[in-house]
Amino acid sequence: MGSAPAGRRALITGITGQDGSYLAEQLLERGYRVYGLVRRLSTPNTRNISHLVDRVELLDGDLHDPASLDSAMRASEPDEIYNLAAQSFVGVSFNQPVVTGEVTGLGTVRLLEAMRSHADRARFYQAASSEMFGKVLVSPQDEHTAFHPRSPYGVAKVFAYWAAVNYRESYGLFVSNGILFNHESPRRGHEFVTRKISDGVARIHLGLAAKLRLGTLSTRRDWGYAPEYVDFMWRLLQAPRPDDFVGATGETHSVEEFVQLAFDRVGISDWKPHVELDPKFKRPAEVDMLCGNATKAKEQLGWVPKVRFPELVRIMVDNDLQLLGAARPAAR
Repeated sequence: MGSAPAGRRALITGITGQDGSYLAEQLLERGYRVYGLVRRLSTPNTRNISHLVDRVELLDGDLHDPASLDSAMRASEPDEIYNLAAQSFVGVSFNQPVVTGEVTGLGTVRLLEAMRSHADRARFYQAASSEMFGKVLVSPQDEHTAFHPRSPYGVAKVFAYWAAVNYRESYGLFVSNGILFNHESPRRGHEFVTRKISDGVARIHLGLAAKLRLGTLSTRRDWGYAPEYVDFMWRLLQAPRPDDFVGATGETHSVEEFVQLAFDRVGISDWKPHVELDPKFKRPAEVDMLCGNATKAKEQLGWVPKVRFPELVRIMVDNDLQLLGAARPAAR
């Protein structure tokens, strides 16, 4: 599954985000013509794709605006559509539930309608989320596990998931859901806990900060490496039939483990004095633990993640040390 037919065209919503930027890189390497949907902002947010702007074609558009989505479909004439755009921060979704529902939920329907009208032969990837599982009663979670979302973000993702299934079943469109568990990288936004930790630890090590403030240390997640997960997305659309797949490592680790490994990377063994728990970062409803079972993806897509948790932490901490002007620590 290493290459694609020459001249294939892909449209990516959310191309400026972590996943969108890595996906654009990989599709370009496979010979795709890549289009990215971007919202018009007074200050463009293209940092993650600054090295790609002369190789991708950016189209103005917004998941709130059906006319702009129709225009993007007509301009790109996509063979593949990757819907990665969303209000994707779980904490913010509690403060902005309507916006989250409009973009993450209804935005998916608007994009599916644009596909149905202008690109009904395309293949559509919907970025579903492990947050849909929420309050789990069985572990690990797979494609048959019931959803019990615990945030407006999770609720919106469940809506988008079933919308994708409905368009597949109602109109015969090639629409697939990728139910991805947490996946991180140096391109993760600073509002996400993993990047908050890697950046905070680097700052403490360099004397630029004294404390790392977090909401909890006990939450457990299945954390993988984002570049491997965008390869999952591509593989999903090369399958002979549309279907829904879980992408996960099958391992679960706590926020405390992430913190400990991050401080260990910079040589700080007694990390507890540097960490402060702040109630303002707690959410009205928490998801205590998520762990995925990606057996179906392994067997049918040949997808197996290779970067494990300790290496992921090392990659992120080293990156933030470098960004802040420090030399990378010697390998431990």
